[in-house]
Amino acid sequence: MSAETPVCQLLERQQADYRGWLWVAPPRDVWLEAGQGSVLSADHGVLQAWQGRGRPASSPFAGDAVGAPPGAVLFWPKTHALGEWWLLWLCANLPAGTPLQLVGENQGGIKRVLKVLAALGLGCRKLDSARRCILFETRLGKVGIDPDAAWTTFEAEGLTLVSHPGVFGHGKLDEGTRLLLERLEAELPGPDKAQDVLDMGCGDGILAAWLARRGHRVTAVDVNAFAVEATRRTLAANGLEGRALSSDVYSALDGRRFAAIVSNPPFHQERSIDYGPAGRLIREAPAHLLPGGTLLIVANAFLPYPDLLECAFGGFDVLADDRRFRVYRARVAESR
Repeated sequence: MSAETPVCQLLERQQADYRGWLWVAPPRDVWLEAGQGSVLSADHGVLQAWQGRGRPASSPFAGDAVGAPPGAVLFWPKTHALGEWWLLWLCANLPAGTPLQLVGENQGGIKRVLKVLAALGLGCRKLDSARRCILFETRLGKVGIDPDAAWTTFEAEGLTLVSHPGVFGHGKLDEGTRLLLERLEAELPGPDKAQDVLDMGCGDGILAAWLARRGHRVTAVDVNAFAVEATRRTLAANGLEGRALSSDVYSALDGRRFAAIVSNPPFHQERSIDYGPAGRLIREAPAHLLPGGTLLIVANAFLPYPDLLECAFGGFDVLADDRRFRVYRARVAESR
Protein backbone atom coordinates (compact mmCIF):
# COMPACT_ATOMS: atom_id res chain seq x y z
CA MET A 1 0.00 0.00 0.00
CA SER A 2 1.52 3.29 -1.10
CA ALA A 3 1.80 6.39 1.04
CA GLU A 4 -0.71 9.18 0.38
CA THR A 5 0.87 12.29 1.91
CA PRO A 6 4.15 13.90 0.78
CA VAL A 7 5.85 13.39 4.17
CA CYS A 8 4.96 9.70 4.22
CA GLN A 9 6.02 9.31 0.58
CA LEU A 10 9.44 10.61 1.60
CA LEU A 11 9.59 8.12 4.47
CA GLU A 12 8.36 5.27 2.32
CA ARG A 13 11.37 5.49 0.05
CA GLN A 14 13.85 5.15 2.93
CA GLN A 15 15.70 1.90 3.47
CA ALA A 16 15.19 2.15 7.24
CA ASP A 17 13.61 -0.66 9.24
CA TYR A 18 10.75 1.13 10.99
CA ARG A 19 9.37 -1.94 12.76
CA GLY A 20 8.46 -1.05 16.33
CA TRP A 21 9.12 2.66 15.86
CA LEU A 22 6.98 5.36 17.43
CA TRP A 23 5.20 7.66 14.97
CA VAL A 24 4.62 11.04 16.62
CA ALA A 25 1.88 13.49 15.52
CA PRO A 26 1.47 11.96 12.05
CA PRO A 27 -1.14 12.84 9.44
CA ARG A 28 -3.83 10.39 8.41
CA ASP A 29 -2.15 8.05 5.93
CA VAL A 30 -3.07 4.44 5.17
CA TRP A 31 0.58 3.52 4.62
CA LEU A 32 1.30 4.34 8.25
CA GLU A 33 -1.93 2.92 9.64
CA ALA A 34 -1.43 -0.41 7.85
CA GLY A 35 2.26 -0.64 8.69
CA GLN A 36 4.41 -1.24 11.74
CA GLY A 37 4.98 0.46 15.09
CA SER A 38 2.77 2.58 17.33
CA VAL A 39 1.40 6.12 17.24
CA LEU A 40 1.51 9.01 19.70
CA SER A 41 -0.93 11.74 18.75
CA ALA A 42 -3.13 14.49 20.16
CA ASP A 43 -5.59 14.05 17.26
CA HIS A 44 -8.61 11.96 18.28
CA GLY A 45 -9.30 11.04 14.65
CA VAL A 46 -5.78 9.66 14.18
CA LEU A 47 -5.98 7.66 17.42
CA GLN A 48 -9.36 6.20 16.45
CA ALA A 49 -8.06 5.19 13.01
CA TRP A 50 -5.09 3.33 14.49
CA GLN A 51 -7.14 1.70 17.24
CA GLY A 52 -9.68 0.64 14.62
CA ARG A 53 -6.92 -1.39 12.95
CA GLY A 54 -5.86 -2.90 16.27
CA ARG A 55 -2.69 -0.79 16.34
CA PRO A 56 -1.11 0.67 19.52
CA ALA A 57 -2.17 4.32 19.91
CA SER A 58 -1.82 6.76 22.79
CA SER A 59 -2.22 10.42 23.68
CA PRO A 60 0.49 12.39 25.50
CA PHE A 61 -2.11 13.16 28.20
CA ALA A 62 -3.41 9.62 28.73
CA GLY A 63 -0.63 8.62 31.10
CA ASP A 64 0.25 5.60 28.96
CA ALA A 65 3.92 4.65 28.96
CA VAL A 66 5.48 4.69 25.49
CA GLY A 67 8.30 2.40 26.57
CA ALA A 68 11.62 2.32 24.77
CA PRO A 69 10.97 2.04 21.02
CA PRO A 70 13.95 1.42 18.71
CA GLY A 71 13.33 4.87 17.24
CA ALA A 72 10.78 7.61 16.68
CA VAL A 73 9.63 9.83 13.79
CA LEU A 74 8.31 13.30 14.64
CA PHE A 75 6.12 14.90 11.97
CA TRP A 76 6.97 18.58 12.37
CA PRO A 77 3.80 20.72 12.62
CA LYS A 78 3.18 24.10 11.06
CA THR A 79 3.01 25.65 14.55
CA HIS A 80 6.69 25.93 15.40
CA ALA A 81 6.19 26.15 19.19
CA LEU A 82 4.11 22.98 19.07
CA GLY A 83 6.94 21.17 17.31
CA GLU A 84 9.31 22.31 20.05
CA TRP A 85 6.90 20.94 22.68
CA TRP A 86 6.78 17.53 21.01
CA LEU A 87 10.58 17.48 20.83
CA LEU A 88 10.91 18.36 24.54
CA TRP A 89 8.28 15.74 25.43
CA LEU A 90 10.21 13.07 23.57
CA CYS A 91 13.49 14.09 25.25
CA ALA A 92 11.78 13.86 28.64
CA ASN A 93 9.98 10.55 28.06
CA LEU A 94 12.19 8.39 25.81
CA PRO A 95 15.63 7.01 26.70
CA ALA A 96 18.62 9.18 25.86
CA GLY A 97 20.22 8.04 22.63
CA THR A 98 16.96 6.98 20.98
CA PRO A 99 17.19 7.66 17.22
CA LEU A 100 14.80 10.40 16.15
CA GLN A 101 13.84 11.37 12.63
CA LEU A 102 12.06 14.66 11.96
CA VAL A 103 10.09 15.11 8.76
CA GLY A 104 8.03 17.98 7.42
CA GLU A 105 7.12 20.13 4.47
CA ASN A 106 9.28 23.06 3.42
CA GLN A 107 6.27 25.38 3.63
CA GLY A 108 5.56 24.08 7.13
CA GLY A 109 8.90 25.29 8.50
CA ILE A 110 10.86 22.04 8.69
CA LYS A 111 14.12 23.89 7.96
CA ARG A 112 13.82 25.68 11.31
CA VAL A 113 14.40 22.33 13.02
CA LEU A 114 18.15 22.82 12.56
CA LYS A 115 18.21 25.86 14.86
CA VAL A 116 15.96 24.19 17.43
CA LEU A 117 18.16 21.12 17.67
CA ALA A 118 21.31 23.22 17.83
CA ALA A 119 19.87 25.30 20.69
CA LEU A 120 19.17 22.08 22.61
CA GLY A 121 22.67 20.76 21.98
CA LEU A 122 21.44 17.92 19.79
CA GLY A 123 23.36 17.05 16.65
CA CYS A 124 21.56 16.71 13.33
CA ARG A 125 22.09 15.52 9.80
CA LYS A 126 19.93 15.66 6.71
CA LEU A 127 18.88 12.24 5.46
CA ASP A 128 16.79 13.04 2.40
CA SER A 129 14.55 15.54 0.63
CA ALA A 130 11.80 15.07 -1.93
CA ARG A 131 8.19 16.08 -2.54
CA ARG A 132 9.06 19.52 -1.09
CA CYS A 133 9.78 17.82 2.24
CA ILE A 134 12.96 17.24 4.24
CA LEU A 135 13.93 14.38 6.55
CA PHE A 136 16.45 15.01 9.34
CA GLU A 137 17.99 12.63 11.87
CA THR A 138 19.26 13.11 15.42
CA ARG A 139 19.39 11.26 18.74
CA LEU A 140 17.40 12.23 21.80
CA GLY A 141 19.12 13.50 24.92
CA LYS A 142 18.14 14.88 28.31
CA VAL A 143 17.94 18.65 27.77
CA GLY A 144 16.67 19.71 31.21
CA ILE A 145 13.65 21.65 29.92
CA ASP A 146 10.21 20.67 31.21
CA PRO A 147 7.69 20.49 28.32
CA ASP A 148 5.04 21.71 30.78
CA ALA A 149 6.67 25.15 30.58
CA ALA A 150 4.76 25.61 27.30
CA TRP A 151 1.50 25.95 29.24
CA THR A 152 0.63 29.60 29.86
CA THR A 153 -2.26 31.56 31.34
CA PHE A 154 -3.99 34.80 30.44
CA GLU A 155 -7.05 36.70 31.61
CA ALA A 156 -10.20 37.28 29.58
CA GLU A 157 -13.84 37.96 30.49
CA GLY A 158 -12.92 37.78 34.15
CA LEU A 159 -11.60 34.23 33.76
CA THR A 160 -8.15 32.68 33.91
CA LEU A 161 -7.57 30.80 30.68
CA VAL A 162 -4.92 28.10 30.30
CA SER A 163 -3.39 27.90 26.84
CA HIS A 164 -0.90 25.84 24.85
CA PRO A 165 0.72 26.29 21.40
CA GLY A 166 -1.37 23.37 20.14
CA VAL A 167 -4.67 25.14 20.90
CA PHE A 168 -6.69 27.44 18.63
CA GLY A 169 -6.22 31.13 19.44
CA HIS A 170 -3.26 30.36 21.70
CA GLY A 171 -2.77 33.07 24.33
CA LYS A 172 -5.55 35.43 23.29
CA LEU A 173 -9.33 35.71 23.04
CA ASP A 174 -10.46 35.19 19.47
CA GLU A 175 -12.55 38.08 18.12
CA GLY A 176 -15.23 35.73 16.81
CA THR A 177 -15.54 34.10 20.23
CA ARG A 178 -15.81 37.55 21.82
CA LEU A 179 -18.74 38.38 19.52
CA LEU A 180 -20.43 35.09 20.39
CA LEU A 181 -20.02 35.73 24.12
CA GLU A 182 -21.77 39.07 23.74
CA ARG A 183 -24.84 37.27 22.39
CA LEU A 184 -24.79 34.37 24.86
CA GLU A 185 -25.62 36.77 27.68
CA ALA A 186 -29.17 37.07 26.34
CA GLU A 187 -29.54 33.66 24.68
CA LEU A 188 -28.45 31.48 27.63
CA PRO A 189 -29.37 33.26 30.85
CA GLY A 190 -28.38 31.78 34.19
CA PRO A 191 -28.06 30.63 36.89
CA ASP A 192 -31.79 30.32 37.60
CA LYS A 193 -32.27 28.79 34.13
CA ALA A 194 -29.37 26.34 34.12
CA GLN A 195 -29.28 23.97 31.16
CA ASP A 196 -27.23 21.12 29.74
CA VAL A 197 -24.96 22.83 27.21
CA LEU A 198 -22.41 21.38 24.79
CA ASP A 199 -19.30 23.39 23.88
CA MET A 200 -18.21 21.92 20.54
CA GLY A 201 -14.56 22.56 19.66
CA CYS A 202 -13.72 23.85 23.12
CA GLY A 203 -10.21 25.23 22.48
CA ASP A 204 -8.81 26.79 25.66
CA GLY A 205 -12.17 26.43 27.41
CA ILE A 206 -13.35 30.04 27.34
CA LEU A 207 -16.93 29.17 26.35
CA ALA A 208 -17.10 26.19 28.72
CA ALA A 209 -15.82 28.24 31.66
CA TRP A 210 -18.06 31.21 30.87
CA LEU A 211 -21.12 28.95 30.71
CA ALA A 212 -20.15 27.01 33.84
CA ARG A 213 -19.70 30.26 35.75
CA ARG A 214 -23.31 31.10 34.90
CA GLY A 215 -24.47 27.80 36.38
CA HIS A 216 -24.93 25.73 33.24
CA ARG A 217 -24.03 22.04 33.18
CA VAL A 218 -21.28 21.99 30.57
CA THR A 219 -19.83 19.25 28.42
CA ALA A 220 -16.89 20.36 26.27
CA VAL A 221 -15.44 18.33 23.40
CA ASP A 222 -12.61 18.76 20.93
CA VAL A 223 -10.78 16.49 18.49
CA ASN A 224 -7.51 17.96 19.77
CA ALA A 225 -6.19 16.53 23.05
CA PHE A 226 -4.29 19.77 23.73
CA ALA A 227 -7.62 21.63 23.70
CA VAL A 228 -9.29 19.07 25.95
CA GLU A 229 -6.42 19.33 28.44
CA ALA A 230 -6.46 23.14 28.23
CA THR A 231 -10.20 23.20 28.96
CA ARG A 232 -9.77 20.90 31.95
CA ARG A 233 -7.04 23.16 33.29
CA THR A 234 -9.10 26.30 32.63
CA LEU A 235 -12.10 24.91 34.50
CA ALA A 236 -9.87 23.89 37.41
CA ALA A 237 -8.09 27.26 37.47
CA ASN A 238 -11.44 28.98 37.96
CA GLY A 239 -12.90 26.46 40.42
CA LEU A 240 -15.62 25.45 37.95
CA GLU A 241 -17.30 22.13 37.17
CA GLY A 242 -17.59 20.60 33.72
CA ARG A 243 -16.64 17.63 31.56
CA ALA A 244 -14.05 17.83 28.78
CA LEU A 245 -13.80 14.93 26.34
CA SER A 246 -11.81 14.01 23.25
CA SER A 247 -14.31 13.55 20.44
CA ASP A 248 -14.48 13.68 16.66
CA VAL A 249 -17.47 16.06 16.56
CA TYR A 250 -20.24 14.05 18.28
CA SER A 251 -18.52 10.64 18.33
CA ALA A 252 -17.91 10.43 22.11
CA LEU A 253 -21.34 11.62 23.25
CA ASP A 254 -23.28 8.31 23.00
CA GLY A 255 -26.38 10.00 21.61
CA ARG A 256 -26.76 12.41 24.53
CA ARG A 257 -28.91 15.49 23.84
CA PHE A 258 -28.49 19.06 25.03
CA ALA A 259 -30.59 22.17 25.46
CA ALA A 260 -27.98 24.16 23.55
CA ILE A 261 -24.85 23.64 21.48
CA VAL A 262 -22.38 26.53 21.25
CA SER A 263 -19.34 26.66 19.01
CA ASN A 264 -16.72 28.66 17.20
CA PRO A 265 -16.13 25.81 14.75
CA PRO A 266 -12.73 25.38 13.10
CA PHE A 267 -12.36 25.34 9.35
CA HIS A 268 -8.58 25.27 8.93
CA GLN A 269 -6.66 22.03 8.57
CA GLU A 270 -2.96 23.02 8.46
CA ARG A 271 -2.81 25.40 5.45
CA SER A 272 -6.01 24.18 3.76
CA ILE A 273 -9.62 25.20 4.33
CA ASP A 274 -11.75 22.30 5.54
CA TYR A 275 -15.48 22.64 6.20
CA GLY A 276 -15.86 18.95 7.09
CA PRO A 277 -16.07 19.10 10.91
CA ALA A 278 -18.18 22.29 10.87
CA GLY A 279 -20.46 20.71 8.27
CA ARG A 280 -20.96 17.68 10.49
CA LEU A 281 -21.49 19.93 13.51
CA ILE A 282 -24.39 21.68 11.76
CA ARG A 283 -25.92 18.72 9.90
CA GLU A 284 -25.97 16.43 12.94
CA ALA A 285 -26.87 19.08 15.53
CA PRO A 286 -30.67 18.47 15.48
CA ALA A 287 -30.11 14.84 16.54
CA HIS A 288 -28.14 16.05 19.57
CA LEU A 289 -30.52 18.79 20.67
CA LEU A 290 -33.57 18.44 22.90
CA PRO A 291 -36.94 19.59 21.54
CA GLY A 292 -36.75 23.37 21.30
CA GLY A 293 -32.96 23.20 21.60
CA THR A 294 -30.69 25.85 20.11
CA LEU A 295 -27.50 25.85 18.06
CA LEU A 296 -25.42 29.01 18.49
CA ILE A 297 -22.28 29.37 16.38
CA VAL A 298 -19.95 32.13 15.25
CA ALA A 299 -18.15 31.98 11.92
CA ASN A 300 -16.23 34.09 9.45
CA ALA A 301 -18.77 35.96 7.36
CA PHE A 302 -17.57 34.45 4.07
CA LEU A 303 -18.14 30.83 5.10
CA PRO A 304 -21.11 29.08 3.44
CA TYR A 305 -22.89 28.10 6.65
CA PRO A 306 -26.32 29.63 5.86
CA ASP A 307 -27.04 26.88 3.32
CA LEU A 308 -26.02 24.21 5.82
CA LEU A 309 -28.18 25.73 8.55
CA GLU A 310 -31.18 26.07 6.23
CA CYS A 311 -30.85 22.44 5.18
CA ALA A 312 -30.43 21.09 8.73
CA PHE A 313 -32.93 23.28 10.59
CA GLY A 314 -35.20 24.76 7.93
CA GLY A 315 -34.25 28.29 8.99
CA PHE A 316 -31.92 30.38 11.12
CA ASP A 317 -31.33 33.88 12.51
CA VAL A 318 -28.28 36.12 12.30
CA LEU A 319 -27.85 37.54 15.80
CA ALA A 320 -24.75 39.64 15.10
CA ASP A 321 -22.67 40.64 12.08
CA ASP A 322 -19.60 42.87 12.33
CA ARG A 323 -18.65 42.17 8.67
CA ARG A 324 -15.84 39.86 9.76
CA PHE A 325 -17.89 37.43 11.86
CA ARG A 326 -21.52 36.41 12.13
CA VAL A 327 -23.34 34.78 15.02
CA TYR A 328 -26.00 32.33 13.86
CA ARG A 329 -28.88 30.83 15.83
CA ALA A 330 -30.94 27.85 14.71
CA ARG A 331 -33.60 26.00 16.67
CA VAL A 332 -35.23 22.59 16.45
CA ALA A 333 -39.00 22.33 16.78
CA GLU A 334 -40.51 22.12 20.26
CA SER A 335 -41.83 18.64 19.45
CA ARG A 336 -40.35 16.15 17.00
